[in-house]
Amino acid sequence: MTAPNRAGRPRASSRETLAEAACELFFERGYDATSIADITQRAGVSRSSFFNYFASKSDVLWSGLDARITEGTDALAALGKDGDAEAVRAILRGIVHDFAPDPLALALRNRSAMGLDEELVRDTGVRQVRLASAISDAAKAAGMGAIHADIVGAAHAAALFSSLRAWAEQGAGSGALESTLDGALRGIDELGWK
Repeated sequence: MTAPNRAGRPRASSRETLAEAACELFFERGYDATSIADITQRAGVSRSSFFNYFASKSDVLWSGLDARITEGTDALAALGKDGDAEAVRAILRGIVHDFAPDPLALALRNRSAMGLDEELVRDTGVRQVRLASAISDAAKAAGMGAIHADIVGAAHAAALFSSLRAWAEQGAGSGALESTLDGALRGIDELGWK
């Protein structure tokens, strides 16, 4: 005998169900006032199910972009001495390619309403430094001096994160993030890749 279907949220412990529950609660209560227990209760899953998908409450917002950044930093490290501006920019475009509206885009657009202002500044900074360092390392491996490589790395990483924020604030579904990134990259062309 099968159990009857119950009305309400399905019991599936999918990443999307947890992210949806978290975003609802961030809107209702604010980020700081929402616990992991609140999220799992709203999603109808166990605490251990949450940790199958996310390491922390913050990861609910960042996990999609984090996976892309990891792929990007791996690709940057593989460039070696053949790295150049176009190869780096192609990797950055790959990070944002087909980036769809997700919990991070929702959080960036609604950061004050969700109580995320401080959290997003801190978490963006960590990821921006990680990406800048990987770009700088790729530039140094290609023969660029350390100071110039650090500046180029920081500028390119800032272009990506600034583009992501601007795209989300405009309404993430209104255009391609790649176009916004391309505009930001044109703004740093004077730095050169020498």
